[in-house]
Amino acid sequence: MSTLPMDPEQAARLARRLEHEDTFEHETFADLELPGRELRQKEFYRCTFQRGQFQESHWRQCKFEDCVFTGCDLTRARFDAAALRGVRFEGSKLMGIDWSSVSPNPEVSFEGSQLRYASFVGLSLRKTAFLRCTAQEANFFDLDLTDADFEGTELTGSNFRGCVLTRTDFAQAVGLVLDPARNRLKDTRVPMATAVSLAESLGMRVVGFGAETATPRARKKR
Repeated sequence: MSTLPMDPEQAARLARRLEHEDTFEHETFADLELPGRELRQKEFYRCTFQRGQFQESHWRQCKFEDCVFTGCDLTRARFDAAALRGVRFEGSKLMGIDWSSVSPNPEVSFEGSQLRYASFVGLSLRKTAFLRCTAQEANFFDLDLTDADFEGTELTGSNFRGCVLTRTDFAQAVGLVLDPARNRLKDTRVPMATAVSLAESLGMRVVGFGAETATPRARKKR
């Protein structure tokens, strides 16, 4: 639930608490401006971050459990060795983040967020939801994306390499290009445009799609 904007003095007090205290539970942090700030070994339980300006911030060895980031700007933020359990990012800017350094087996979800130029490498992201996000030119390398859901996500220019895509749902994704020689596909759901592009890359022409029609060609005269 959204809160009213926090007055500057109250926001400043919260910022000081973030710097000097280590554990936070059931807290709401609204309208904080901490660009470039480093926070180390903080623990957050069931906390909500709203409309925060956290560009290029560094959350080193922090622990987040059942937390929500809503309408925050975390462009190029760093989460080195951060533990993420049940963390949701909603309507937030997460551009240019390298998620590869988070603690193993993160439990995260992304909804309506900007993931342009993000990198996900060497992680288990089973059942992760990427819903209605913008993930153009993002890198997805060496991931387990079993049962992940990319509903409504824009993936133009993104790269998938070395990924396990068992039952991954791309059916309503946009701009997806997959190379089956570089990923493990099984029961992977893809949109028609992706299937056609793959067939064409293998030298096939899909009848009834695009310029092709199902009309039989006239036989050549001998």
